[in-house]
Amino acid sequence: MSARERREQLLTVGRALFAEKGFEGTSVEEIASRADVSKPVVYEHFGGKEGMYAVIVDREVENLLGALSGALSQRAHPRQLVERTALALLGYIEVSPDGFRILSRDSPVAQASGTFSSLLGDVSAQVEGLLAAQFVKRNLDPNVAQYYSQMLVGMVALTGQHWAEVREPSKQEVAAHLVNLAWNGLSRLEEQPTLPSS
Repeated sequence: MSARERREQLLTVGRALFAEKGFEGTSVEEIASRADVSKPVVYEHFGGKEGMYAVIVDREVENLLGALSGALSQRAHPRQLVERTALALLGYIEVSPDGFRILSRDSPVAQASGTFSSLLGDVSAQVEGLLAAQFVKRNLDPNVAQYYSQMLVGMVALTGQHWAEVREPSKQEVAAHLVNLAWNGLSRLEEQPTLPSS
């Protein structure tokens, strides 16, 4: 096996273990044992499980952010953007359940990037720009778009986390419900929302 092939094999083994047991529950010994190599081989390629975990998280972040950004970058009606984004997240969960499990856990890697929350922050910033433009068109305050983007992204992300565990109903049906709530709520925004006094 070439060094590159060995590295990819170790990443595959590590990815499965991190998804199954989490970062804390996975050891270098277990990674080496499942890959049928010695511990020094793991250290040689990654410097330890932290290095391996960082590579795996970076790859998953890139894959998911690519899918979500692709859904948001297309010119379309705002309702279609909500639909495409929901389907992109659910589609990623469907084809990469291990990757999603890794991303949606708290990342032990001491970095500001590479965690699920930082990824959601990146997506939220993109959504904020789209919403601000729509708010201006509807004579709504674009300064509050940041809050609405957080609400939308949070709603989709939490629903995705739940769906990742139960896997029913279908992703299309879940996406339809997300769009129903998000769009029907967004399409009737009040210019100056207030809460009824208690």
